[in-house]
Amino acid sequence: MKKKSIALGMAVCLCVGIFTGCGKDGEGAQTVQSEQGGQNGQDSRETEQPSVVNTVFNGELERDVTIQVLENDTAVSKGYFAELIEAFNEKYAEYGIKAVDANMDQYLDLANDGPYGYGPDVLYQANDIIMQYAEGKHIYPLPVEKMECFAQVPETAWAAYRIDLEGTVYTCGVPVNVQAPMLYYRKDLLPEDWETAWDENGNKIPDMAENWNAMYAWSVRRHGENSSQYGYMKSLFDVYFSSGFLFTYGGYIFGNNNTEPADIGFSAGEAEKGAWVLSQLASTMNEECIDDSITTNAYSKLADGTYFATITTPDMYSTFLEEMILVYEEEGLSKDEARAKAEENLVMTTLPALPESGDLTEEGASFVDTKSMGGVNGYAISAYTKHPNACLAFVEFATSYDMMVRRSELLGIAPARNDAADTAGGTSQLLYNNLEAGNIVLMPSIKEVSQIWTPGETFFIDLAKDAFRPEGEKKYTDLDAMKKGLEGVDQQIYDAIFTLK
Repeated sequence: MKKKSIALGMAVCLCVGIFTGCGKDGEGAQTVQSEQGGQNGQDSRETEQPSVVNTVFNGELERDVTIQVLENDTAVSKGYFAELIEAFNEKYAEYGIKAVDANMDQYLDLANDGPYGYGPDVLYQANDIIMQYAEGKHIYPLPVEKMECFAQVPETAWAAYRIDLEGTVYTCGVPVNVQAPMLYYRKDLLPEDWETAWDENGNKIPDMAENWNAMYAWSVRRHGENSSQYGYMKSLFDVYFSSGFLFTYGGYIFGNNNTEPADIGFSAGEAEKGAWVLSQLASTMNEECIDDSITTNAYSKLADGTYFATITTPDMYSTFLEEMILVYEEEGLSKDEARAKAEENLVMTTLPALPESGDLTEEGASFVDTKSMGGVNGYAISAYTKHPNACLAFVEFATSYDMMVRRSELLGIAPARNDAADTAGGTSQLLYNNLEAGNIVLMPSIKEVSQIWTPGETFFIDLAKDAFRPEGEKKYTDLDAMKKGLEGVDQQIYDAIFTLK
């Protein structure tokens, strides 16, 4: 126990030293300017990075060391991570540097495990989780301005990994991919007359992929024709996926660009219209939309044709595809034929537009872009590692153009690098564009974000249940009731942050 206490004390002193700039290089911070030309749509950025970072990341690679890397479970299961570490190990073999799978739960608790030597050296996670470690000084600030990927990653993505501590700005992660909800649907399950009856603007894209009113109408019709089949299906309790409907109409998480937790805005603007949209969509589903059931069975249900469409993140594309391949193989197709058919029929695209009114039955509606909650997944380096420069070399390698393109190919992710997104094209570029346009609301990178989930889930569960309550027992019969429900969410989050802590 005494050894653990000493180790913890030394680790904390090290982290505090790095973040506060103590030591011979710790007076003030150095300012790095990156001029990237405003004429081409890129930004000119001025960021601060403490000069003390250079005392840790001095460019001198540690030799004959092994670094433990914690990756995304999907990247591991789909084989990308094996390719990544094999390629890295080959490149750095002359230095005796070897990266290995940390082989631990991707949702580790670095704050508790790291000080005792149980955490990884490098970890991959969403920005909200990584930045909670930054607040606790469990990860290193990084010299990102010196990295090859710096100019290729948009300012919006870098901002998700910045933290201001006592007036000094630190960047504590390197963006890898943009995560946000995407629409998945089965092209072969469209109505036979879709090109004449469901393509109002004649652009060869079905209306139900372009606006939620058409998706709602098709969901009603499909379930009406066959009670065992559904149109759009999604677990509505999930705050990550449902909150975007609120954001579209003026809701937000925290004020001041998601940095002010005292200003909570799930009910702001006309967010109740978003709640109304969710209520209407619930009426076309079954009661599995109340809990996690649809989320867990969506892959198989989309594959066997029970569901026409759902939404989830782009990194799940390969999982949907594999489920469809299995169904087609069971129908007698060869593996190659099954894959070709699955790739032809599975469509992933950005979210349909929402009606300004919030009424999914409105004819001749005016539409607005749907906003969504999103995140930026990336790499961070543990402040407890003994090999920081080898770790930085790994992060640089993993965020290189070639590896980002390969990651996109295998996992279907949208690279945070502009050049890799251009190469990936299609939905990756669309998602990247949505981030730049502000249609993806990044999860706050402050610890108070942990308090939004339970109140949000409670409200969305109650809202979804309303579709299945007897008429006289419904709670959310009009927009005013929905507004009050969302105001209750704001108050519960506030109390959890400031009153009950």
